[in-house]
Amino acid sequence: MKTTVDIPEKELRDAMRFTKAKTKKEAIVKALEDFNRRKRMAELTKHFGTFESLMLNEEIEGMETDDSKSWTKGSKTYPPKPL
Repeated sequence: MKTTVDIPEKELRDAMRFTKAKTKKEAIVKALEDFNRRKRMAELTKHFGTFESLMLNEEIEGMETDDSKSWTKGSKTYPPKPL
């Protein structure tokens, strides 16, 4: 679809730089695709719940450390059972 639009030159240059587009048309199409993708993702996130509590990296690493201790040769569960 052909359309005539007055786009500020600086914004178009930035769009071409950010999208690594070689033509103005390519920059505009990529920018519109990205915009639409972000809006679709925002709509999808409205349908998901929220996390009240997330685990910190230290908590996850602590769980991994505790788990690996049960795999030592001195434990009754060595070698680990397959999942």
